[in-house]
Amino acid sequence: MKNSIKISFLVISIFCIFSCKTQKFSTPEYGKDIATKDILIKKVYNFREVANIKNNDGRTLKPGKLYRSGHLHQLKKRSFDEIKKLGIKEIIDLRNSKEIAQKPDNLPSDIVYKNYSAFEDKGDQLDQAKKLVLKGKVNGSDADERMLDFYKDYVTENPEIIRKIITEILESDQPVLYHCTAGKDRTGITTALILSILKFDKQTIYNEYLLSNNYRKKLVDKRLNLSKNLHFLYPKMDVKVLEKLSWVETDYLDAAFNEINNKYGSIDIYIQQALGISENKRQEYIQKFTY
Repeated sequence: MKNSIKISFLVISIFCIFSCKTQKFSTPEYGKDIATKDILIKKVYNFREVANIKNNDGRTLKPGKLYRSGHLHQLKKRSFDEIKKLGIKEIIDLRNSKEIAQKPDNLPSDIVYKNYSAFEDKGDQLDQAKKLVLKGKVNGSDADERMLDFYKDYVTENPEIIRKIITEILESDQPVLYHCTAGKDRTGITTALILSILKFDKQTIYNEYLLSNNYRKKLVDKRLNLSKNLHFLYPKMDVKVLEKLSWVETDYLDAAFNEINNKYGSIDIYIQQALGISENKRQEYIQKFTY
């Protein structure tokens, strides 16, 4: 596993609060169709239901099954009832042990919590990578390349972990909420794989993925504007790094699917071989999650 790439990805995600070169910000690509109502839960970002979209056969993804979000560290007790009202019984945390130690989920006592991380931060690589970012040793192009590498590696380097994540979600008989830190990359890849298994077309999968930009817009805009005002704190850090790690891009998800095609030949073979889902089982999932 390319730990340096993955750790750099996490570092910039965690510490991209300030950026330092005053530049014009680019406009991200947004999702065009929102099929579900907004679910507003205080201090939980990028929270949404994955439902009410149609697959290749015209079947609709059932509501009340799949939910995704950013971390739940700031989930308030007064919001516990909102989680319960959605019927969510299980939380799957995709973060690694260091992320969880820094910002553990705050959950109702009756929630089943599980953690599946496809990579870990070993040693002091996190701190070392942070220093490189703040010193301007990582620029926008570097960040873009590392994001592409991260997406490639995530789907193929530890397929047994990805299999556990997907199986846990699809085998659950209760509504499941799965999340990472920002709820956009690891969570986005996981959602894209689930929708692929359920035979949704590329346009629908990518639209759902890009909705993270819609749901995170206020947060990211605030962060980017703050970076302009506080550029003097870290004058060598490149604002493009902040941008690249704040938004999702179609190129990133392309990188994941292209890597799957390169190593397995097709997404269908990947589903069978890497995820261990036979065609019969796949049809069972389609019947279970769509109508």
